[in-house]
Parts: sequence; structure tokens; C-alpha cells
Amino acid sequence: MPRLVVKAGPYEFQASFEEEKAPRTVAAFRKVLPFVSQVVHVRWSGEGVWVPLGEHDFGVGYENHTSHPAPGHILLYPGGISETEILLAYGGVDFSSKMGQLAGNHFITLTSNLDMLAELGKSVLWKGAHPISFEEI
Repeated sequence: MPRLVVKAGPYEFQASFEEEKAPRTVAAFRKVLPFVSQVVHVRWSGEGVWVPLGEHDFGVGYENHTSHPAPGHILLYPGGISETEILLAYGGVDFSSKMGQLAGNHFITLTSNLDMLAELGKSVLWKGAHPISFEEI
């Protein structure tokens, strides 16, 4: 069975898809693997980093959605009142945009190196954008 690996800057995390709780989101994201982009610090949401995706349409609605992900939870906001995005919580998050509170689909959970999340977040905050990739190996 393939393993999901998330790399952000110099950090590497093992992860698992939330297949039972967000099957449509997982299936849509798997179609774009391997996924490579840049992660920047959130502006309104607290302790999180995000991948802005503009008008990208994954073709999914809400499922397993939340505005308050726990550290290590990864959300896909499918678009609507704000742009499509992926959010990774490294601490306390109240998921929001300039349009107000948002809810995103919790579809990935990091399962290793959670002690490195705060370092990642602070590094992105103080040093700027970092590369991020998602890959099943």
C-alpha cells in the first residue's frame, strides 16, 4: 500500500488520507499527485500555512469540513467566497479570509514528526515561502 509523504521546506512528514470521512476530496486530490507548490503563512487564520490555488476547481463540495483544524490536519477549501486553497494547521487555527470565517475539508492528517510543525510554521512566517510537495510512494 502506498505511503503519503508531505515535504515542506526541510521537513518531511508521513501522512494519511481521511478516505472514510472525505472520500470525494481524497479522490480529487489523488488525481493531481504528485502535487508540488509553495506554502506561505496564513494572514487571518492564526497558526497555519497555506497553498493559494486561485480559481482551481477540484470538483468537490463540503465534506468533513471544519473551521478549527488541529495541528497536523490539512484542509482543502474548495472555493466559493474565497479562493481555493490548502491549509496546514501547525497550532491554533480559526480558518478565515478577508471575507470572513471559512470551513475546509479535512482530508489529510500528518502522522509523524508533529513536533516539527511549530518549527515549520515559524520558518515560513519569518523566512517566507517554502516548497511543499505531496506524494504517494
